[in-house]
Amino acid sequence: MIFAAIRPLLFRIDPERAHRLTIRALRLLPPTVADPCDPRLAITIAGLTFPNPVGLAAGFDKDADVPDAMLRLGFGSVEIGTITPLPQVGNPKPRLFRLAQDGGVINRMGFNNKGQPTAHARLSARRRTGIVGVNIGANKDAANRIADYATGVRAMTDVGDYLAINISSPNTPGLRALQDAGALRELLAAVRDARASGGPPVFLKVAPDLEPADIADIVRAAIDHGIDALIVANTTLSRPPLTSRYAVESGGLSGAPLRSLALDRLRDFRGNTGGQLTLIAAGGIASADDAYARIRAGASLVQLYSALVYEGPGLAKRITRGLLARLEADGFGTVAEAVG
Repeated sequence: MIFAAIRPLLFRIDPERAHRLTIRALRLLPPTVADPCDPRLAITIAGLTFPNPVGLAAGFDKDADVPDAMLRLGFGSVEIGTITPLPQVGNPKPRLFRLAQDGGVINRMGFNNKGQPTAHARLSARRRTGIVGVNIGANKDAANRIADYATGVRAMTDVGDYLAINISSPNTPGLRALQDAGALRELLAAVRDARASGGPPVFLKVAPDLEPADIADIVRAAIDHGIDALIVANTTLSRPPLTSRYAVESGGLSGAPLRSLALDRLRDFRGNTGGQLTLIAAGGIASADDAYARIRAGASLVQLYSALVYEGPGLAKRITRGLLARLEADGFGTVAEAVG
């Protein structure tokens, strides 16, 4: 109710400035104990037990400012980042646009972040509770981007409950080329070599703008190199019919307009993996119905971010409550039983 009242005011503010104000406000909140999750929502993947399947996607908390505040809002996990080895300012502003009439967002941020040392220090200083993953990227001007990913794996392995390799952002020129079969295998071999024995699981985040052959290649490479899960999917460069004034802006599209494409791509990956790889769904998830559809389509976890712009900070708890109702209606004892 409070969010509904202040949202018109927030929407008068430049979206990137509004986001910074949100982070500052969350940092001022007094620490509280997160509400316990219903045990029926718990699910274990890659040796990690998530208290519920609703995670915060990378991009919201780029520099590990407020992971614990977001966990207290009901998220079962928080993914910070994307973090690069060196700080970088990202692309020129303006670079973030609300598509209010479409329930979407376009961004061309460009991995703006304060660098791995800052994020590492913050994560090291927090009390290790809840599941906090680290999304790893490469610097835009890196001479060797594969080496940047290996550096990130080594640097963040002791502070992340899992590591996510992000090669699917459309806002760093040439980055998505790392999804090509040969480059991907070289990258995943470097990541495997950089992984510490007994270190955290490694996930791979892919784009929704893939051809069937690309999907098959990615699945084979991920299985061959011991990737623990795929996050399907990042933002899209495609443009479904849109009505918002900012629809012509370049960058990655997320939110409601991505919903159908992301669900289709999840089903494609499920068909190609044959259940051999854990899948995590992202893109266009804004309700319990959206989350449940992804789970039934094969996702063990879901992630969201853009929907918070429109639905507010209570969204994670609303989705988990809705998931319980849907599990009960369909006769499932746990969320794990509903996967696929």
